[in-house]
Amino acid sequence: MTTPLTATSSAAPSPASGLSRWRIDAAHSTAQFKIKHMMIANVKGEFSGISGELLYDAEHPERSRVEAAIDAATLSTREPQRDAHLKSPDFFDVERFPQLTFRSTRVATTAPGRLEVEGELSLHGTSRPVRFTVEGPSAPAQDPWGGMRMGLEATTRINRKDFGLTWNAALEAGGVLVGDEAAITLDVEFVRAEG
Repeated sequence: MTTPLTATSSAAPSPASGLSRWRIDAAHSTAQFKIKHMMIANVKGEFSGISGELLYDAEHPERSRVEAAIDAATLSTREPQRDAHLKSPDFFDVERFPQLTFRSTRVATTAPGRLEVEGELSLHGTSRPVRFTVEGPSAPAQDPWGGMRMGLEATTRINRKDFGLTWNAALEAGGVLVGDEAAITLDVEFVRAEG
Protein backbone atom coordinates (compact mmCIF):
# COMPACT_ATOMS: atom_id res chain seq x y z
CA MET A 1 0.00 0.00 0.00
CA THR A 2 1.32 3.43 -0.83
CA THR A 3 1.83 6.15 1.75
CA PRO A 4 -0.29 9.33 1.59
CA LEU A 5 0.99 12.12 -0.61
CA THR A 6 2.20 15.38 0.81
CA ALA A 7 2.57 18.80 -0.75
CA THR A 8 6.00 20.12 -1.69
CA SER A 9 5.94 22.50 1.31
CA SER A 10 6.40 21.23 4.84
CA ALA A 11 2.79 22.05 5.77
CA ALA A 12 -0.08 19.83 4.68
CA PRO A 13 -2.39 21.43 2.09
CA SER A 14 -5.33 23.33 3.50
CA PRO A 15 -8.81 23.28 1.92
CA ALA A 16 -8.14 26.80 0.59
CA SER A 17 -4.99 25.65 -1.19
CA GLY A 18 -6.95 24.40 -4.20
CA LEU A 19 -5.69 20.85 -3.82
CA SER A 20 -8.28 18.07 -3.63
CA ARG A 21 -7.54 14.47 -2.69
CA TRP A 22 -8.57 11.59 -4.96
CA ARG A 23 -8.07 7.85 -4.51
CA ILE A 24 -7.62 5.33 -7.32
CA ASP A 25 -10.64 3.06 -7.80
CA ALA A 26 -8.94 -0.28 -8.39
CA ALA A 27 -12.13 -1.88 -9.73
CA HIS A 28 -12.21 0.58 -12.64
CA SER A 29 -8.49 1.02 -13.34
CA THR A 30 -5.92 -0.98 -15.30
CA ALA A 31 -2.27 -0.77 -16.28
CA GLN A 32 -1.64 -2.33 -19.70
CA PHE A 33 1.57 -3.06 -21.55
CA LYS A 34 2.55 -4.37 -24.94
CA ILE A 35 5.86 -5.72 -26.17
CA LYS A 36 7.10 -7.41 -29.33
CA HIS A 37 7.08 -11.21 -29.52
CA MET A 38 9.59 -12.75 -31.96
CA MET A 39 9.98 -9.24 -33.42
CA ILE A 40 6.79 -9.69 -35.47
CA ALA A 41 3.74 -8.96 -33.31
CA ASN A 42 2.77 -7.36 -30.00
CA VAL A 43 1.81 -9.34 -26.93
CA LYS A 44 -0.42 -7.42 -24.52
CA GLY A 45 -0.87 -7.83 -20.80
CA GLU A 46 -2.26 -5.94 -17.86
CA PHE A 47 -2.08 -5.46 -14.12
CA SER A 48 -5.36 -4.96 -12.29
CA GLY A 49 -4.24 -4.32 -8.71
CA ILE A 50 -3.69 -0.55 -8.75
CA SER A 51 -3.85 1.65 -5.64
CA GLY A 52 -2.77 5.18 -4.87
CA GLU A 53 -3.70 8.83 -4.48
CA LEU A 54 -3.78 12.04 -6.45
CA LEU A 55 -3.56 15.52 -5.01
CA TYR A 56 -5.06 17.63 -7.78
CA ASP A 57 -5.29 21.37 -8.36
CA ALA A 58 -7.52 22.05 -11.37
CA GLU A 59 -6.49 25.72 -11.55
CA HIS A 60 -2.78 25.04 -11.17
CA PRO A 61 -2.12 21.46 -12.35
CA GLU A 62 1.63 21.92 -11.82
CA ARG A 63 0.93 21.78 -8.07
CA SER A 64 -0.61 18.32 -8.41
CA ARG A 65 1.09 15.16 -7.17
CA VAL A 66 0.36 11.48 -7.74
CA GLU A 67 1.57 8.27 -6.18
CA ALA A 68 0.54 4.78 -7.23
CA ALA A 69 1.38 1.13 -6.60
CA ILE A 70 0.60 -1.97 -8.63
CA ASP A 71 0.35 -5.51 -7.27
CA ALA A 72 2.77 -7.43 -9.53
CA ALA A 73 0.96 -10.73 -8.89
CA THR A 74 -2.14 -9.41 -10.74
CA LEU A 75 -0.26 -9.62 -14.07
CA SER A 76 -2.27 -11.35 -16.79
CA THR A 77 -1.69 -11.94 -20.50
CA ARG A 78 -4.59 -14.45 -20.71
CA GLU A 79 -2.12 -17.34 -21.14
CA PRO A 80 -1.36 -19.13 -17.83
CA GLN A 81 2.00 -20.61 -18.85
CA ARG A 82 3.28 -17.25 -20.11
CA ASP A 83 1.93 -15.50 -17.00
CA ALA A 84 3.80 -17.95 -14.76
CA HIS A 85 7.03 -17.27 -16.69
CA LEU A 86 6.56 -13.49 -16.47
CA LYS A 87 6.01 -13.73 -12.70
CA SER A 88 9.11 -15.92 -12.27
CA PRO A 89 12.69 -14.77 -11.49
CA ASP A 90 13.33 -14.58 -15.26
CA PHE A 91 11.14 -11.46 -15.42
CA PHE A 92 9.18 -9.64 -12.68
CA ASP A 93 10.15 -12.05 -9.87
CA VAL A 94 6.96 -11.16 -8.01
CA GLU A 95 7.90 -13.01 -4.82
CA ARG A 96 10.96 -10.77 -4.31
CA PHE A 97 9.45 -7.64 -5.84
CA PRO A 98 5.69 -7.68 -5.13
CA GLN A 99 4.98 -4.08 -6.18
CA LEU A 100 5.62 -1.64 -8.99
CA THR A 101 5.47 1.95 -7.76
CA PHE A 102 5.39 5.44 -9.23
CA ARG A 103 5.81 8.81 -7.51
CA SER A 104 5.55 12.03 -9.51
CA THR A 105 8.25 14.70 -9.31
CA ARG A 106 6.91 17.22 -11.86
CA VAL A 107 3.56 17.99 -13.51
CA ALA A 108 3.20 20.39 -16.44
CA THR A 109 0.36 21.39 -18.77
CA THR A 110 1.32 20.89 -22.41
CA ALA A 111 -2.08 21.62 -24.04
CA PRO A 112 -5.73 21.93 -22.96
CA GLY A 113 -6.65 18.61 -21.37
CA ARG A 114 -3.11 17.26 -21.66
CA LEU A 115 -0.42 16.99 -18.99
CA GLU A 116 3.15 15.78 -18.85
CA VAL A 117 3.96 13.94 -15.63
CA GLU A 118 7.54 13.06 -14.73
CA GLY A 119 8.44 10.83 -11.83
CA GLU A 120 10.25 7.78 -10.54
CA LEU A 121 9.11 4.32 -11.61
CA SER A 122 10.33 1.44 -9.45
CA LEU A 123 10.03 -2.17 -10.56
CA HIS A 124 12.10 -5.32 -10.18
CA GLY A 125 14.18 -3.57 -7.49
CA THR A 126 15.27 -0.75 -9.80
CA SER A 127 14.11 2.88 -9.96
CA ARG A 128 14.35 5.07 -13.06
CA PRO A 129 12.88 8.42 -14.14
CA VAL A 130 10.02 8.19 -16.64
CA ARG A 131 7.74 10.68 -18.37
CA PHE A 132 4.02 10.04 -18.92
CA THR A 133 1.81 11.83 -21.42
CA VAL A 134 -1.58 12.28 -19.76
CA GLU A 135 -4.99 12.85 -21.36
CA GLY A 136 -7.17 14.43 -18.69
CA PRO A 137 -8.11 14.41 -15.93
CA SER A 138 -11.70 14.53 -17.09
CA ALA A 139 -14.17 16.97 -15.54
CA PRO A 140 -15.43 15.55 -12.22
CA ALA A 141 -18.81 13.82 -12.41
CA GLN A 142 -21.14 12.58 -9.72
CA ASP A 143 -21.66 8.83 -9.47
CA PRO A 144 -24.98 7.14 -8.48
CA TRP A 145 -23.82 6.85 -4.86
CA GLY A 146 -23.17 10.55 -4.31
CA GLY A 147 -19.42 10.43 -4.85
CA MET A 148 -17.38 12.45 -7.32
CA ARG A 149 -15.24 10.72 -9.94
CA MET A 150 -12.82 11.62 -12.71
CA GLY A 151 -10.52 9.68 -15.00
CA LEU A 152 -7.36 9.93 -17.07
CA GLU A 153 -5.22 7.99 -19.52
CA ALA A 154 -1.43 8.03 -19.21
CA THR A 155 1.08 6.55 -21.66
CA THR A 156 4.83 6.05 -21.75
CA ARG A 157 7.52 3.77 -23.17
CA ILE A 158 10.33 2.11 -21.25
CA ASN A 159 13.23 -0.19 -22.05
CA ARG A 160 12.76 -3.25 -19.84
CA LYS A 161 16.53 -3.78 -19.62
CA ASP A 162 16.81 -0.45 -17.77
CA PHE A 163 14.95 -2.19 -14.93
CA GLY A 164 16.98 -5.39 -14.95
CA LEU A 165 14.47 -7.40 -17.00
CA THR A 166 17.11 -8.88 -19.30
CA TRP A 167 15.95 -12.45 -19.98
CA ASN A 168 15.72 -13.34 -23.66
CA ALA A 169 16.21 -16.18 -26.12
CA ALA A 170 17.83 -16.03 -29.55
CA LEU A 171 15.82 -17.26 -32.53
CA GLU A 172 17.35 -19.65 -35.06
CA ALA A 173 16.28 -17.39 -37.91
CA GLY A 174 17.82 -14.36 -36.19
CA GLY A 175 16.47 -11.86 -33.74
CA VAL A 176 15.20 -12.51 -30.23
CA LEU A 177 12.05 -13.84 -28.60
CA VAL A 178 11.16 -10.74 -26.55
CA GLY A 179 11.53 -7.08 -27.56
CA ASP A 180 13.25 -4.55 -25.31
CA GLU A 181 10.81 -1.64 -25.52
CA ALA A 182 7.49 -1.83 -23.71
CA ALA A 183 4.58 0.57 -24.30
CA ILE A 184 2.58 1.27 -21.13
CA THR A 185 -0.97 2.63 -20.90
CA LEU A 186 -2.75 3.40 -17.64
CA ASP A 187 -6.50 3.93 -17.60
CA VAL A 188 -7.28 5.23 -14.12
CA GLU A 189 -10.52 6.24 -12.43
CA PHE A 190 -10.38 8.31 -9.25
CA VAL A 191 -12.96 8.86 -6.54
CA ARG A 192 -12.91 12.04 -4.44
CA ALA A 193 -11.73 11.39 -0.90
CA GLU A 194 -13.66 12.86 2.02
CA GLY A 195 -11.99 15.64 3.96
